[in-house]
Amino acid sequence: MRYHILTLFPEMVLQGLHTSIIGRAADRGIISLEAVNIRDYADNEYGKIDDYPYGGGAGMVMQAEPVYRAYQAVADRLSTKPRVLHMTPQGQVFTQQMAQEFAKEEDLIFLCGHYEGIDERVLEEIVTDHVSIGDYVLTGGELPAMVMIDAISRMVPGVLSNQESAQFDSFSDGLLEYPQYSRPQEWHGRQVPEILLSGHHANVERWRQEQSWLRTQERRPDLLEKNQKIQRTEKGGE
Repeated sequence: MRYHILTLFPEMVLQGLHTSIIGRAADRGIISLEAVNIRDYADNEYGKIDDYPYGGGAGMVMQAEPVYRAYQAVADRLSTKPRVLHMTPQGQVFTQQMAQEFAKEEDLIFLCGHYEGIDERVLEEIVTDHVSIGDYVLTGGELPAMVMIDAISRMVPGVLSNQESAQFDSFSDGLLEYPQYSRPQEWHGRQVPEILLSGHHANVERWRQEQSWLRTQERRPDLLEKNQKIQRTEKGGE
């Protein structure tokens, strides 16, 4: 998997991603991380890439041409037309299922906007997916891009040392993950559940499934409702 991030702050992106599991995966060549500075493609000596919006209004808008040139500099090096993800609160909310879908790509371009946004014309020309990490507004697209790259990379074979870690993560089956415990057996008067000490793998697995369901019901009942709707839809289509 090769990631290409179009950004005004390449150091922010690379410093954040070259750590922990994602950084080790990059060091081993399982994934690659490239940050392309959009300012390098400005048509002026000052690296200015924004201007006032037509029609008036507060703030500035990123101009189309520098963004397009930065995109083209990446796309020209690739054998196929890449998928371009625009980080925007107006996009579809990112999910685990989307992470699994994106992980199948060989190259992904992340477009990180700033100010009041990016000229709509270049978005229409190059963007394939408008994606959000939630219904709130950030100062730029770099943090959402880093969040998505982390989640997507976990789905790439070889990134995790134990593939079960991805298989049983929260949301992998539509439920939240069950509670986890480690040593010591007692901490602040709280005991590890006896079932986890039994050595009976079938019972442990059954307990974990029950706990996943209960935790989802308590903390994210909307996920259960969503799963039920999907199941009803699938049955109706049979």
